[in-house]
Amino acid sequence: MYNFFSLKPKKSVYFIILFLAIFSTLYNAFLPLHGDEAYYWMWSHHLQSGYYDHPPMIAYLIYLTNFISESQWGVRLVNVFSFSIAALYIFKLSSEMFDEQIALNAVIIFSSVILVHAGYIITTPDSPLILFWTLSLYYTYRALFYNKWSDFILAGIMLGFMMLSKYTAILFILGVILFILLKRRDILLNIKFYIVSIIALAIVFPMLLWNYENDWISFYFQLDHGSSKSYEISFSSALEYILGQFMVFSPVFAALLFFYLVKDKFYIKENKLFFLALVTLTTLLFFLYKSLFKSMALNYAAPAYISGVILLAYIISKHELKKSFKIGLYIALFLTIIGRLGLLFYLEIFQDRMYGNKEAIALVQKHSQAGDAFYGDHLTTAALLTYYLPAHPQADLALPSRFSQYDMWRKKDYLKDGLVLTRDPEEVSLKNLYQNVQLLDTLSVQKGTHESKTFYIYRVRDGVQLP
Repeated sequence: MYNFFSLKPKKSVYFIILFLAIFSTLYNAFLPLHGDEAYYWMWSHHLQSGYYDHPPMIAYLIYLTNFISESQWGVRLVNVFSFSIAALYIFKLSSEMFDEQIALNAVIIFSSVILVHAGYIITTPDSPLILFWTLSLYYTYRALFYNKWSDFILAGIMLGFMMLSKYTAILFILGVILFILLKRRDILLNIKFYIVSIIALAIVFPMLLWNYENDWISFYFQLDHGSSKSYEISFSSALEYILGQFMVFSPVFAALLFFYLVKDKFYIKENKLFFLALVTLTTLLFFLYKSLFKSMALNYAAPAYISGVILLAYIISKHELKKSFKIGLYIALFLTIIGRLGLLFYLEIFQDRMYGNKEAIALVQKHSQAGDAFYGDHLTTAALLTYYLPAHPQADLALPSRFSQYDMWRKKDYLKDGLVLTRDPEEVSLKNLYQNVQLLDTLSVQKGTHESKTFYIYRVRDGVQLP
């Protein structure tokens, strides 16, 4: 009823997915890597069954795209692949649950919001999480409602891959367990349910073993990273989380989804709708609770909107909200276009952490000599040095920073002579580590609208033992 294309729904979806894939691949070639992206790219050259910061799936997928290209757009092929497949399976699931017109509208909503477009750009563990969350949603739904062996087996595989993507995948499993306990307790007597569990655990086992062998270091980091050390309630951070959802999912789309989930409760009596609603609400409400104690990044709740867009497309069709749909779509596209143009032409304002690094590293290369080691003042600086310097030398940290994978990789006890790139004047700190420290050069670039930031390049010699 609300098809904005002259093509049939399935062909329209293919067109949307293909267009966004090609457009995003070209677009991504013009943006320098974020430090986190370079860090995950580093992982892809040190494949393990676990990492300090996250599970390993992001490294595995970048490793595969490295065979195509290790350029900026090549690293971000992970995003293009993940979100394209996610959109396709949103259409498949929506079509099976409702009809192709609702499915098309679900893909249109998914493809228009700025949250998804941010996912197409920056490579993080959220990309594989979105991919395997969507696939898990599809095959879990089919397993629960069609009871086929093939769907149960595929559900187990996708659930395992999802858990290897990001630890917050546990929220999907929590939503499914709640659905089984509330609506489908008969599943607990089905041998296929336990086969799914065994398959998923078998896939996750190497990651669990790595954590066990490293004193559960990754789990402890994430628990500390995502939790407050006090239980003092902060309504301001909760309000920030709520308003943030209205921004990243479009004000109208978020308002419609939240209103009907809370007020209408249309999903209570129909199992397939209840399944989608539980998976959506479990994630949204968990991070709402967490936001009462600590500020939550806007991407944390992103997987909730996979089932959320399907529910919203159903709501729009059921209540014939044609005007609201159009307004929501126009606002979503406007915010997305502003974000896309801002990153492309005003990077120093929209994402200053990505701005100037490439130029600073080119200056480091200009001062480099044969045999130099390279160091940064932060894990992202070190990763960017490795990525952008010719021949990709293994950089490290020369100054104390938060614990990271670099600390787990490091085997040498002494710092070598070489160059250090920092984002603040660090001569005093470096002299605690080296007997000879010389400031070689600086580079000042714009930061935001009125400020600037400066990179510092030091030559260091005669290092002492690392603290």
